[in-house]
Amino acid sequence: MSANHAVHWARIGESTFAAGIWFLYGVHAVAGRRLLRALLWPVVFVYALTQPRARRASLDYLRRMQAAHGVIGAAPGFRHWLRHLMSFAETLLDKLLATSGRYRFANVRIEGQEHVDALLAQGRGALLVTAHVGCLELCQALAARLPGLRLTVLVHTRHAERFNAILKKLDPASRVELLQVTEVGAATAVELERRVRAGEFVAIAGDRVPVGAGRTATVPFLDAPAAFPVGAYVLASLLACPLLLLGCVRAGPGHVVRFEMLAQSLTLPRANREQALQQWTALFAQRLEALLVRAPYDWFNFFLFWTPPK
Repeated sequence: MSANHAVHWARIGESTFAAGIWFLYGVHAVAGRRLLRALLWPVVFVYALTQPRARRASLDYLRRMQAAHGVIGAAPGFRHWLRHLMSFAETLLDKLLATSGRYRFANVRIEGQEHVDALLAQGRGALLVTAHVGCLELCQALAARLPGLRLTVLVHTRHAERFNAILKKLDPASRVELLQVTEVGAATAVELERRVRAGEFVAIAGDRVPVGAGRTATVPFLDAPAAFPVGAYVLASLLACPLLLLGCVRAGPGHVVRFEMLAQSLTLPRANREQALQQWTALFAQRLEALLVRAPYDWFNFFLFWTPPK
């Protein structure tokens, strides 16, 4: 890998090991979280030693976060990378617990629920732009606690297939559908429009560059230019529907799920379409950064985010 280019995130092999995940899930069921954490530390340590690419990416992100906001508390080093990876490992467990109904939902606080309640009352659907932060499966599990909410989550076709299969096995009756796509083409857009018109919510990641020839906008993020996809804003304009930010980060012993209204209706004018896309992308990056300041170890993009992929 050259100094100026990074491997595209979708080309990084999935390291989810289904048997290991089921084992840890069983340990939690029998012995609880304290013993599970003790078992996770050696796994995290070995992973840290054997995954230099992920280690470099994590430290790059943490150092930028510290320089921009000072929330790490010290110059990030190996122990901070271990903490970052441990946060990811525990989040995998929380995903399983949330999907199976074993998470303590009393520990979840919802911010901005009034936006969702208002749309549900009107029978309107919406597009949710999200990121790889925290335990978004808590948002999915909460769908069962918000009458009328149906959620479709767009996921990469080949990335995390095995983990998604585990989640589906834990809750086959979920009102959340994982729609696997490589990129949003015309047929996918038509299907998503049908769902939104039927009052459903569609979630799409706004923090990973598309796999194919998808378009991006380069905007400030942690005091440096970074490429973000613009697909969510193009899609919101095509669907003529509300656009909300959806995030979930740790807060004390639980999590905060945040819904933030970005636009009741998004329009991309023909005359300055690229400028409008740049502005919407910059707004998302700004709001994502504000969310991460609250929980800096909850961003799980373990590839060099600020380096253009080759």
